[in-house]
Amino acid sequence: MARGGAHRCQMAGRAMAATVVRRDGAVAVVAVGGEIDVQTAGRLRADLLTLIDGGHIHLVVDFEAVRFCDAAGLGVLVAVANRLREKGGTLCLARVRPAQRRILRITRLDELFPTYDTVDEAFQH
Repeated sequence: MARGGAHRCQMAGRAMAATVVRRDGAVAVVAVGGEIDVQTAGRLRADLLTLIDGGHIHLVVDFEAVRFCDAAGLGVLVAVANRLREKGGTLCLARVRPAQRRILRITRLDELFPTYDTVDEAFQH
């Protein structure tokens, strides 16, 4: 992902965009929008891992514009959270829709990456 840039992935009518909206030392905030599924999850994974490789070991993923996230998307979040944990970092989610929060709670993934109502709350984590 280009510095401060965005990546868009569009396949079969599905679109996903990831944009770095804030950086401060080891923390980066990434706004994600669209659908995270088997066709777009790889792009999101690559973007987040690029940030980690660039020294951003505390990531906040803003989910406000995510319309859909399937098991492939959850798998990306788990893989990224695991990589961050290896480096002493964290992954937090902000502005997750109620239906998606329910899925995180049911799968107990909310224990792996906490969710916050606002980006600022997650950023302060």
